[in-house]
Amino acid sequence: MKFLVYIFVFFTSFNFIKAQDRQNVVSKEKITELKNYLKNKNYNQDLAIFINFKIHSGKYRYLVYDLKNDKVLQKAIVSHGSGSVIPNSDKLRFSNTENSYRSSLGKYEIQESYEGKFGKSYRMKGLNSTNSNARQRAIVLHSYDCISDQESSQSACLSLGCPMLSKKAFKETAKFLDSSKKPVILYAFY
Repeated sequence: MKFLVYIFVFFTSFNFIKAQDRQNVVSKEKITELKNYLKNKNYNQDLAIFINFKIHSGKYRYLVYDLKNDKVLQKAIVSHGSGSVIPNSDKLRFSNTENSYRSSLGKYEIQESYEGKFGKSYRMKGLNSTNSNARQRAIVLHSYDCISDQESSQSACLSLGCPMLSKKAFKETAKFLDSSKKPVILYAFY
């Protein structure tokens, strides 16, 4: 009997940790909002990527998420734009304007991959008024050497507005994106 109690406590704790892992980055409300957005659209219904820009850039704030089974498939550190930084503040600012070097908020359709100066990258189409200039601004998902795989109190290096991952994290994300038969949505929020 004691053994069964221990197993129950272990699995209950494990599920709590999994939920807490997600909760630290994305709330159930954001997940539900995205699921509702995806309904009856020609996007992947089971997979999404979330970026919570409220979280410090040296911490895991990027999630590849299994919407169907409610679980985190990947966590990573992701950059934000250099123009998003407010001097002497922990807060960020966002823009949809070309040459602002700021990150943009909203939902993006991750589109085709291509080989560019950062290696393999994915073009992104902004789906909201807050990020509708993503293609024009060349906002893409790519890797960069200065992004760490390990959480730190140090801030991640800055981009010109693109979400940048470490090479290892990018390769992991690329596997999910390349195996998807429909476009995956990336949802960046603050």
